[in-house]
Amino acid sequence: MSFRDDSGEDGMKKPFLHTGSWYRMGSRQSSMTMIGDSSAQVLRDGSISVLLCVLIVALGPIQFGFTCGYSSPTQAEIIKDLQLSVSEFSVFGSLSNVGAMVGAIASGQIAEYIGRKGSLMIAAIPNVIGWLAISFAKDSSFLFMGRLLEGFGVGIISYVVPVYIAEIAPQNKRGSLGSVNQLSVTIGIMLAYLLGLFCSWRVLAILGTLPCLILIPALFFIPESPRWLAKMGMTEDFEASLQVLRGFDTDISSEVYEIKKSVASTGKRTAIRFADLKRKRYWFPLMVGIGLLILQQLCGINAILFYSSTIFESAGISSSKVATLGLGVVQVLATGVTTWLVDKAGRRLLLIISAVGTTICMLLVAIAFYLESIGSVDSQMYSIAGTMSLAGLVAMMICFSLGLGAIPWIIMSEILPVNIKSLAGSIATLANWLTSWGITMTANILLTWSSAGTFTFYTAVSAFTVVFVSLWVPETKGRTLEEIQSSFR
Repeated sequence: MSFRDDSGEDGMKKPFLHTGSWYRMGSRQSSMTMIGDSSAQVLRDGSISVLLCVLIVALGPIQFGFTCGYSSPTQAEIIKDLQLSVSEFSVFGSLSNVGAMVGAIASGQIAEYIGRKGSLMIAAIPNVIGWLAISFAKDSSFLFMGRLLEGFGVGIISYVVPVYIAEIAPQNKRGSLGSVNQLSVTIGIMLAYLLGLFCSWRVLAILGTLPCLILIPALFFIPESPRWLAKMGMTEDFEASLQVLRGFDTDISSEVYEIKKSVASTGKRTAIRFADLKRKRYWFPLMVGIGLLILQQLCGINAILFYSSTIFESAGISSSKVATLGLGVVQVLATGVTTWLVDKAGRRLLLIISAVGTTICMLLVAIAFYLESIGSVDSQMYSIAGTMSLAGLVAMMICFSLGLGAIPWIIMSEILPVNIKSLAGSIATLANWLTSWGITMTANILLTWSSAGTFTFYTAVSAFTVVFVSLWVPETKGRTLEEIQSSFR
């Protein structure tokens, strides 16, 4: 789509659904007269406004994390209450990934035609229904249906939230604010682990509805992505949204010009065909985005998150649920450090450090499980192996969270050109969830076959990630989205 200054011009394509905000500015001049109003005073500081928006949409990733963490503390109880086999529970754990794949396929087009806010509203509804279905399940059918619905919503959330944050954040804070997405996922995981110590699996499912129940009304109090509004030709709303995000005292003329220029140069055709992806300006950023998101999952992170209690039990840790909670706390703290570092150290350096550390830690865990397999339960070697595996998993979680957890989603949202973002973003998100499904579905089987062999495979993937990042991933720190995307031309 080409950008037009007059959004009311005949023939201008309008979004199917535009979820408006509570504010409205007729023009930049009229917006300045609003500074005396109480609502404008609250949002006068642009950084406060952007942070508020990020914290509200972060409820989506908290829901995402809660879904990921739910199966770990509830496995034994659900299997007992509903008389499921281990393989049936493995299907339950992996069905969220199947639903997420469907959500990922739809996410780009939904975000394109309904907007980022409207997409999150749509994603919240199946999440709520899914949790209720799980809570009231009497057999595996409702359990599986609920997990699929949750996954569908999470698949949309996993694409839309990092894109929305990247599109509203100023360039000097985009990395830190983008890391809030993964930080919120880890908080959701930790909450599932923590509440799972005290709540039955049915009550825990009811609690899982809360993030989305809060998210839906909260979305009415934040602006739509200015870049999406610009692409849709909604000039007045685009400038109003950007002014609110940057603060009413801020001169946004330069940023408005850059966004208009970018949209005009990339949006000359409304539809992007798969044939267009053969051009380097499209295939290279797509390759980087897909590669990072696939390698993120092949490192085995979801196997650890979904089945951490089982892994700790295999390692001889008696209080496996408490150890799992500790792992969740460590992940939150490490991701918090990433949020602080990413705009200082840069994306690429943190990814390399993270991948190297993850490789070493996975190797340590693989060796620990091998030592355990050749020693008796009462031997000193078995005890040492249990300590090694615990230390390795905790260290691995720290290393993974320093880069591989948050940064692939940040880079994906930064490097994809605006006119292929819906198609390419859906492909990249689908690839991530497809890989996640494969890892989740096979984790229990592989761990039963050989814990040492499983972690040796994860070690090899982590080592390849170091090579991939070193050769192909560009640094995006301190550059505008328009500068990043124009560098691939």
